[in-house]
Amino acid sequence: MTLRRGLLLAAALGAAAAGAAEEGWSTRWDGVLYAYSEGYARQGGSVLNPGNRIARIPRRQDTAEGRFNFKLEGEDLRLSARPILGIRQSEGDGSGPSHQGYLSQWQGQLRLGQHWRLTGGRDLLTWGPAQFRSPANPFYFDNGRSNPLRELSGMDSAGLSWTPDRQNALHVAHIVGSGHAAPDPDPWHDAWLARFEHRGEAWAGGLAVARPAGRGAFLGAHGQVTASDALLAYGEIGSSTRSRALQSPADPAQPFALGEESPRRTNALVGAQYTFDNGQSLSGEYLHHGHGFTAGEARSYFARAADPAAPQAAAMALGYAPPLLGRRYLHLVWQNSTWDEDGYWRLMVSRNLDDGSSELAGYAEAVLSRRVTAFALGTLTAGGARAEFSSLLAHSLSIGVKVALP
Repeated sequence: MTLRRGLLLAAALGAAAAGAAEEGWSTRWDGVLYAYSEGYARQGGSVLNPGNRIARIPRRQDTAEGRFNFKLEGEDLRLSARPILGIRQSEGDGSGPSHQGYLSQWQGQLRLGQHWRLTGGRDLLTWGPAQFRSPANPFYFDNGRSNPLRELSGMDSAGLSWTPDRQNALHVAHIVGSGHAAPDPDPWHDAWLARFEHRGEAWAGGLAVARPAGRGAFLGAHGQVTASDALLAYGEIGSSTRSRALQSPADPAQPFALGEESPRRTNALVGAQYTFDNGQSLSGEYLHHGHGFTAGEARSYFARAADPAAPQAAAMALGYAPPLLGRRYLHLVWQNSTWDEDGYWRLMVSRNLDDGSSELAGYAEAVLSRRVTAFALGTLTAGGARAEFSSLLAHSLSIGVKVALP
């Protein structure tokens, strides 16, 4: 969708909200305007992105973006939309200014009775307590919680929900596709999802089953237990196959192989969060990533990508790699309370325990006025050109402001 069409869409949604208010509907809207600049230091000698010809990472990128929410609610029908409008200027990657306007989320929800809801639209199907990655979710393994600036886009679906009480919920949905910017081919076109959740006094958990067309089913579960007022323990697990999965034999003399469907593997995460008396909290998570490479397979992965006799190997390695290269990860988060009136900050450390690479990230917000907030996000990697977290970037820094509307 072009920026012009996005502006027309936002105007139409505003007009619809005004008209609905006159007819007795409950209407609400809000939004946040972002203006920020990002600087990237590319990894020198990267074997996955030689000469920046594949990833085309800019040296600098300036962005102006608006993220809006519109909601209309009647007695039995609720409509919502989240349009995103933006302008971006990049330097150092050969591209010019770009414009975007799209619906990140939109949904219609019809109440069929006291416990039943019919839903349709572009919905953000996220669940589970994990921060680093979400093994219990087939659509959002990277749930975006490690990047406060990231905007997740919903899945196009139609579903039926049953909530007999406050403790239990069941949702069944047909997934039409992966929504905005869906890959081609779309791995979730014409898929099915069934999800059950239960909440007890001191614990909560859920089960999810997703069946993509032509591939094995995804099976996932998540749970959390409040051990005390200060301690929360949680975990997630998922079993699945991957489409168009890159295979990297440990023998570097053998070439890459691209399978239509990978063998079934299991991803599992365990974590805990401790909240101190001052409102700050410390979280630790360990992830086993079954779809990742062994240490030998990872070394061969980089060796093949750097082979001058196979100039397409680097593009293949970067384009079809698993969501994480390794199998063992540690993720730590230290943050203050989101209710702190002076602002919010978060420090994150992620480490690949197989290749020793790591990423240190820090995010901070400073409240300038009731509606204006300044923010900064910085990352620093370690490990070298042939290790996961440092294979593309050495460090990055984003600085900007956001303005809350209305």
